[in-house]
Amino acid sequence: MGVDTCATCGGPLPARAGRRGRSSVYCSAACRQKAYRERQDGGGGLEELIESVGRQAGSLVSRPASALYTGVTELSASVARLRRIARVARETADHSVTEPGVTQNPGAESAGTVSVTDSAVTEYDGTPFDETAFAVLTESHRREIRAHCYRMTGSYDDAEDLVQETFLRAWRARDGYQGRASARTWLYRIATNACLDFQRRTARRPQTYEPLPGMDHGTGEPPARITWLQPCPDDELPDSAAESRETVELVLLAALQHLPARQRAALVLRDLLGLTAAETAQALDTSVASVNSALQRARPALREHLPASRTDWTATPPTDAERAALQRYMTAAERLDFDAMAELLAEDVTLTMPPNPFWFTGREALLAFLRPSLDPASPVFLGHWRHLPARANGQLAAGGYVRRPGTNVYRAQVLDVLRFDGAGRIAEITSFEPHLFPAFGLPLRL
Repeated sequence: MGVDTCATCGGPLPARAGRRGRSSVYCSAACRQKAYRERQDGGGGLEELIESVGRQAGSLVSRPASALYTGVTELSASVARLRRIARVARETADHSVTEPGVTQNPGAESAGTVSVTDSAVTEYDGTPFDETAFAVLTESHRREIRAHCYRMTGSYDDAEDLVQETFLRAWRARDGYQGRASARTWLYRIATNACLDFQRRTARRPQTYEPLPGMDHGTGEPPARITWLQPCPDDELPDSAAESRETVELVLLAALQHLPARQRAALVLRDLLGLTAAETAQALDTSVASVNSALQRARPALREHLPASRTDWTATPPTDAERAALQRYMTAAERLDFDAMAELLAEDVTLTMPPNPFWFTGREALLAFLRPSLDPASPVFLGHWRHLPARANGQLAAGGYVRRPGTNVYRAQVLDVLRFDGAGRIAEITSFEPHLFPAFGLPLRL
């Protein structure tokens, strides 16, 4: 027997009408989003979060299974947030002990003077931050700061490191924060400078894929090779369709990597985050005229690296037809059905495998590559497949597992992120190594 009332408002749940799968626990998307925000905000400050964890633990019930699942999921999210706050507080406390004389760099880490309200943070009253208060503040902005670092770098791993660097810089610069700017604007400025410093250290530049001896790559132009490109789980993106889909789509992330670092920063802050020209100039420690000049160069340069069918970076959510195509894609691989796989691919489909050097343009070249690995009689037969659906960068994805011949365990092999054309066929497959499976909630073995 399932739960028959909404976990947020207590109203009746919609009828299932023969639908299969896990029962819904919310009556609408609005209630689901409200529950999400409450989990992220912890209902208020740190004390409220601690009390919330206690209430959630005390309200757990063993039956029905759907209620237990929902309760444990929400408790886990709250405990994870509490753990992150405690970790940041401990790390900043340790830093205060080991480096008592550290002061901020006024040019790179000081607070701005942009007058922007921030309802997510209590109004600053001039009281110095202690470690715990600082941890609570930064945790409330973690997702959007991580998304910002991810847009700037194109790498999930690097974004994680840069979030920690941002918070450490913010802690060092806390005495310079006077509350004239919102905490969000202050953290964005610090994060942007951390990303620009990172770009200067690494000096990354997209390359072009080179032909490999003895391999038919197809007749299309070699695509850009961005070895550091990584996917980001939808569950870890900000809770906003505009940010989680339209401004973090994989093809846009790849296009952004072609821009010089400061042009990229100006475009991300101004066009993707919606900061004003003055706020963007403040974050970049430059003039409004310089920001506008950078944008005039960045916008057309970005469009050159987007698909021809796209005139801007606006993406749309996956359609029912695309979800059905994903299911057929997974089924075709699991059944080793070569013909079904061929029907799903667009004529000009592209496959890349960052950071690996393999690439294919065009259906015939890709099918020639896939055929031996799906043929049990072939000496290079890879094995039997199983897949789990996933979401990355607002796109449909599939986590692929292979059971090698002579074994009985399916091991994580590849995460395929799919882009579809207007006809619902697969136009692009970006295949990633499986080390990020845990970030997507995917096991490493089946």
